[in-house]
Amino acid sequence: MQHPLFAALLSLASVAGLAGCASSVKLDETPIETRTPRPVGGAGGVTGTTPGTGATTGGAPQSGVATVDLAKANVGNASASALGRTVYFDFDSFIVKDDYRSLVDGHAKALAAQKAKRMVIEGHTDERGGREYNLALGQKRAESVAKQMALLGVAESQLEAVSFGKERPAATGSDEAAWAKNRRADLKDR
Repeated sequence: MQHPLFAALLSLASVAGLAGCASSVKLDETPIETRTPRPVGGAGGVTGTTPGTGATTGGAPQSGVATVDLAKANVGNASASALGRTVYFDFDSFIVKDDYRSLVDGHAKALAAQKAKRMVIEGHTDERGGREYNLALGQKRAESVAKQMALLGVAESQLEAVSFGKERPAATGSDEAAWAKNRRADLKDR
């Protein structure tokens, strides 16, 4: 038999737990994007569209996604070193920004075409934060670049991701300009 005080505390804790799960966002007030589907015609392509909205002439509708064949990629026109060697990140982030996708893609094509080539990706952070945190964030930045390259066909054995955290700054100073230069991943041939 339970003690009455224990039962009262247990019910109070469950009510408090449910109140903690409440959200101030009302689902019926959240805007929802609606689109009118375009009917797809037979061999004639997409029908019911206005000019300039993606209609095709004959064949299947275009998806807007280009296919990439890394084996046939023309790497000889521009060397990978001409692309740049540094990917910069936002504060406290390890997401590769769209501005650097072409740089990573170019290096990935070069590595995929030359299977004997190896690359080290060095992750760095700015001076803010503790040593352990910055080492972990630098590692995530390096691994993020390496994962994007692996998705583009580079063998994982060609890539090594390491972190230097805040130990090797590219710029000295304690302002946003210096910090922005230090939040980076450097791509180095090995």
